[in-house]
Amino acid sequence: MKTNDLHIELPTSKSISNRWLIINHIAGYPFVLRNLSPADDTQLLQTLLSQLHRGTSTHFHCHNAGTVARFLLALLAVTPGHWTLGGDPRLHRRPFAPLINTLRSMGCHILCTEEEGCLPVQIDGYIPQRKMAEIDPTASSQFVSALLLIGPLLPQGITLTLTDRPASRPYIDMTISALTQAGINTSVSPNRRVYRVGPLPPAGLKKNYTVAIERDWSSASYVYAAAALCPGLRLRMPGLSLTGSSQGDKVTAQIFEHLGVLTREVRSPYRANVRSITVQGTGQHDTQLEYNFIDCPDLMPTVLVCCAALGMRARLRGIKNLRLKESDRIEALRQEFGKMGARITHTSTEVRLAPCVLRPAAPVSTHGDHRLAMAFGILTLIHPDLVVEDPGQVAKSFPDFWNQLDTIRKATIGTTTPQ
Repeated sequence: MKTNDLHIELPTSKSISNRWLIINHIAGYPFVLRNLSPADDTQLLQTLLSQLHRGTSTHFHCHNAGTVARFLLALLAVTPGHWTLGGDPRLHRRPFAPLINTLRSMGCHILCTEEEGCLPVQIDGYIPQRKMAEIDPTASSQFVSALLLIGPLLPQGITLTLTDRPASRPYIDMTISALTQAGINTSVSPNRRVYRVGPLPPAGLKKNYTVAIERDWSSASYVYAAAALCPGLRLRMPGLSLTGSSQGDKVTAQIFEHLGVLTREVRSPYRANVRSITVQGTGQHDTQLEYNFIDCPDLMPTVLVCCAALGMRARLRGIKNLRLKESDRIEALRQEFGKMGARITHTSTEVRLAPCVLRPAAPVSTHGDHRLAMAFGILTLIHPDLVVEDPGQVAKSFPDFWNQLDTIRKATIGTTTPQ
């Protein structure tokens, strides 16, 4: 049977939540943040910022949360005091050198205690007088966002020049949007290489201003994947919007058109600002997909898994930074697809998938990565015997993923699934 607007509850955006948590902290907590993300990363950042605000500890452990660590590194560097910052072994292998070097060039005092350019670090917090800085943003847009977010704490703000095209540029735009909404002066040069963020205004920011965090487009990609693999289902995601979103991952809607998923935005007849997205798989998809994921790398594993399940050929570019995430996602995908009889080839810049018929048998390893757990988890809709190891990884960004997936699974009875 076909379902009629099956409602799927998405989490709110952890990316937006984390930016507003930093902004609220540096501004002295004038904002009321509504619907903060339930993701582990957001809960962790909230806890560590409370720890900093209350002065209860000088050591900050970020587990394997790259965004949390990068945002905190910049914040602690300009917060007077003596601090240590570290995390899990995987986090200590992730890149921090560009951010550390830029902060040092501004006069901040940061000592790498194990390997240069990596965590853990010791920090002597210091408010630099220099407002000009430059950074190589190719490894992570989070370096740029971290520096822009501390701009209001500097006496003259910050003028930040990017030395190259950044990875995941929409996340920088998201940061600028949040700062502007908060009442901070910002500007971006026409070539999008120079970003300026002003200092906190002398009178402070508006008090008790409520910020409502929007639903998460990255999480929506898994619902799109479910629609692609289960044609006939009509899935509605309340609170999600294309037209009103600052999230770059809303390109999910465009990408999944090629995988046979139609998107419709619905406005509430009662509340003008309340929208939802309805998606439905048609079962008619392209035979091949070419796409550059440089601005939306988190979507790539899900799209690749869907292409494989649908028997499509794929050439996916802009994947270099995927080796630097919670896992080496390129190597992890190669290993797990190998267990299923699919073969992917890759270079440093692209992944290629030949048409195949997936035959999952062995358990799938998540490699400690929430995105891989959810991407492969979608396959259980059409391969119910597939076992995904360490399913709790999803709590990092979408704690209710498995419950929402079960809701979809119960509605798939009698629908057509790809062979």
